[in-house]
Amino acid sequence: MLKPLNHHVVLEIVEVEKTTASGIILSGEASKPKHSEGVVIAVGEGKLLDNGKRQPLVVEVGQRVIYNGFGGTKVSHEGKELVILAQDDILAIVE
Repeated sequence: MLKPLNHHVVLEIVEVEKTTASGIILSGEASKPKHSEGVVIAVGEGKLLDNGKRQPLVVEVGQRVIYNGFGGTKVSHEGKELVILAQDDILAIVE
């Protein structure tokens, strides 16, 4: 398992549907989202502040989130496609 440092988060990438509601399959550039979805599988300890304390992260393990598709570092670990990114690159929590 990967343990992110500071304010970083590890997400397991969730494939975004590449078919329109009417059944049209998108390919090439049209199928590449400007955002991506993932499930949080690990979080860091929080951002280290100037006073030496840590600011806890807002996201928790198990939450599904939408993040900037151009941010983070994609890695393959234990057969899973993961992305490591700063919490600031997470745009929303899916509820």
